[in-house]
Amino acid sequence: MSPEYAIQGRFSDKSDVFSFGVLLLEIVSGRKNTTLFNNQDYFSLLGYVWKLWNEGNIWSLVDKGVLEPKSNLKNEKEIRRCIHIGLLCVQEYANDRPTMSTVVSMLNSEISNFSTPKQPAFTQTPLITHDVQNRASVNDVTLTDFDGR
Repeated sequence: MSPEYAIQGRFSDKSDVFSFGVLLLEIVSGRKNTTLFNNQDYFSLLGYVWKLWNEGNIWSLVDKGVLEPKSNLKNEKEIRRCIHIGLLCVQEYANDRPTMSTVVSMLNSEISNFSTPKQPAFTQTPLITHDVQNRASVNDVTLTDFDGR
């Protein structure tokens, strides 16, 4: 789900691009976006991909079924292209994402010069945790009761 829809309830023409980018990264990695949800280091698959991308270690992301034993340089270029396109599609701000027609052109190798992706949405651990066990709330409330004469 795109950040603009999840946070503001606003659906844009780039919301589908975001979803496609998540799907593309799920296919390449062989993992669901939510598989890393309870991980201490990464909030989502997008955070994990972003970390590996910045470290230059994207090959540890790739599912072994995608990276065949007889993998050649052409396949590796295509896998890298898919990861790059996936990251461009999941950028936090809709204006930074390509249009779907541009994504198709990128996948068909009609466009070969890609911009550098910016940080994806949902890569940081949320400030609010769902672990409310052993937490108490203290409310200092006073009640005033008005009585008529």
